[in-house]
Amino acid sequence: MPATHTQIPATRLAPAPGTAQATMTDLREFLAFKIGNEEYGVDILRVQEIRSYEKPTTIANATGELQGVMNLRGVIVPIIDLRLKLGQTAVQYDPLKVVIVLNIGQRMVGAVVDGVSDVLTLEREQMRPMPALRGDIAPEHLLAIGSVGQRMLILLDIEKFLANSVASGTPAACH
Repeated sequence: MPATHTQIPATRLAPAPGTAQATMTDLREFLAFKIGNEEYGVDILRVQEIRSYEKPTTIANATGELQGVMNLRGVIVPIIDLRLKLGQTAVQYDPLKVVIVLNIGQRMVGAVVDGVSDVLTLEREQMRPMPALRGDIAPEHLLAIGSVGQRMLILLDIEKFLANSVASGTPAACH
């Protein structure tokens, strides 16, 4: 089956006529995705594209969540399984999995997730502070809990969350 992908524009909607520019700064857009039974979100401005999962080229002695690399239009992109990074142990790779290609600093990184649902626009009031939790995720890697009706998303600071994974042993993007 040929790879499919969706290009995500890095532009934001212009303010509607008659609205204050300050109102727009209170809005943030997040790409919502699922890992297991949980829903997460990342800043849409970090997302370059969404691709169907293809087995990456493995790298000798790669460990942990690093699955390998893929060639994305001439750029070598490390592929990290966010499910493994978030502590899930039973990982099945099937055609429903997707790769979110993210811009992290000066690099592109592919993040394997179970599925992508939609793009949500959240107002400041819909982003609740993270409660003090014990767990595998450092508090500085979490932005907030996003609340849309009965839906709750864990909003990741994806650049901080993947900083160690990108810096430790993954190849630089080659042009």
